[in-house]
Order: sequence, then structure tokens, then C-alpha cells
Amino acid sequence: MQKDRLVIDIETKNSFADVGGQDKVRNLDCSLIGVYSYNENRFLSVREGHFDELAAMLREAGCIVGFSINRFDIPVMEKYYDFDLFAIPRIDLLEEIENRLGRRVSLDLLARENLKIGKTGHGLDAIKYYAAGDWEALEKYCLQDVLITRDLYDLAMKQKYLMVPDKWGAPRKVELILKEPVMEKAPNTLF
Repeated sequence: MQKDRLVIDIETKNSFADVGGQDKVRNLDCSLIGVYSYNENRFLSVREGHFDELAAMLREAGCIVGFSINRFDIPVMEKYYDFDLFAIPRIDLLEEIENRLGRRVSLDLLARENLKIGKTGHGLDAIKYYAAGDWEALEKYCLQDVLITRDLYDLAMKQKYLMVPDKWGAPRKVELILKEPVMEKAPNTLF
């Protein structure tokens, strides 16, 4: 079996304002990790206190796909794992677009332009859901972002571009030649 490709998104318990600014991203605390596994063709969400359940899946992954994972998700997740998450090959869609376009663009704008769907809320909503103990809303919000990221990634892999609206709303074709990491086969083991 080929190593898995995982799409991830995290939600946090607190905001940048709570930890003293965006340069303190590693001080944020994770409430939920949403994952899509290509090998298993399934979505899963893992709540705080259970992140160790993802350790083997992450450690064995051939690639992690996300949106701003290099600046946000992975740095926040690092404190929960005893191995280097940055050692896992990654495709960060936001970084790829920023490198080609010279500016950042929101996941919501990309989804609306390319998939004709939008996000179901904002990251600050996730903090409110967590504070209220509304795990169902939190999981739904996070997994919708995972779904959008997966579908944008699949579309970019298929057509080699995404449409990105400019500040006036006119779409611009941004070529994306995403270099897939070599996906080694996982070792055959009985256990």
C-alpha cells in the first residue's frame, strides 16, 4: 500500500490576541484537528486530549496537504508530537499561490471562485464553538475546511491552475504545478 496523503486543518482554543500576536503562533493551543485520508477515503476529527491517536498516521504519511499549514497548523501542532512534523513532505496551497501571485488570498475566496461553495464561518467562530462546548459545530466547521482544501488541491492537481480573484473581483488564472512528493510504499507488516 502506498503511503497516505493527508489533508489537515486545525482549530485553536485561543486567538492571536490572546497570545500576544501572530509572531507567537506556537503559543496557540489546538482544540481540534481535522483530517482527510486519501488511503482510507474518510474524514476524521480528533479532539484535544486525543491528538496522540493521530501520531502514527502523521508519522507514516507520505505527504500532508493544507492551507497555510507551514505558517499556522504545523507550528501549532508541533508541541503535541515528539517527532518533527516539518520533516513530513508538505504541500501548502496558500504558500504555492503566494509564491506565484505575490500575495495571499483567503480559502473562502478560492473556494467561491473555483468550487462555487464558501466556508461556513471564520476561525474566530471556531474559538466561540470551543468555548461554548459545541463540539458538533466545531467539527462541522473544521471538516468543511478540510473538504474545501482537499477539493482545491484535487482541482489544482488536475487542471494545473486555480482561479484567484483580484481585489476588484476579476478572476485571474494562477498556474500551479504542484510537485508531488515521491510516495513510497508503506512497509508490509502484519501489525
